[in-house]
Amino acid sequence: MQKAGRQMMSLLWIILPYSAFLSFVVGHLWRYRHDRFGWYGAGAEMDRAQRIGATAFRIGLGGVVAARITDLITSGPHSYPDGAWYVTITVVEICALAFATIGAVLLFVPDMIGSPAKPAVSPLDRITFPILVAGLLTWVAIKFDPNSSDNGYRTAETLFAWFRSLFTLHPQSEPMEHAPFIYQARGLVLMLFIAVWPYTRLASIIAEPVYRLARRVRPTARVGPTQALTVSHRM
Repeated sequence: MQKAGRQMMSLLWIILPYSAFLSFVVGHLWRYRHDRFGWYGAGAEMDRAQRIGATAFRIGLGGVVAARITDLITSGPHSYPDGAWYVTITVVEICALAFATIGAVLLFVPDMIGSPAKPAVSPLDRITFPILVAGLLTWVAIKFDPNSSDNGYRTAETLFAWFRSLFTLHPQSEPMEHAPFIYQARGLVLMLFIAVWPYTRLASIIAEPVYRLARRVRPTARVGPTQALTVSHRM
């Protein structure tokens, strides 16, 4: 019985995370070959609300990722980041979450409640918004966990310790095995979000400016002999 429990914990907190990372990488390669990260609303077909939503989501996601990485780096094994750092991280993260939430609402809700002539929302897009809501709720619950104090930062002791170990030769499931339920729920939500990300419109929203920048900096094609001859005849 104990052996079965250990196997289940290894499946949840070691095998599933690596599977999510694999889905993230393979999914991006597949999307690039399949449709270059296109979706129905990209370009001219995207209305004003969706354009605002896309920009807000990009800003918000960037802020959240930056805040989380900073928290991960500056947190001690049992302590918050130092005072000023903690205040800065919290303010940035709250503002970024507000931007990301507004952006997600503008991107998803109109298509989910409307009846566009063209299928706008894929099945994975339909579950993406609930995943984002679950991520926001678990963040609030963890951020204001009364059991986290100056002498015990549960996020660093559980989620951060587990996540760091995934990038070593000795991944550890123990930090999450004994973590409170809300921290386990947070970990599962993040894994699901990473796994489905490449297959949703959110991947397109982030990739679009990269493609636009790549097109701008792409060098002009050289004029071949045939093209030069054609130009000279026209002249």
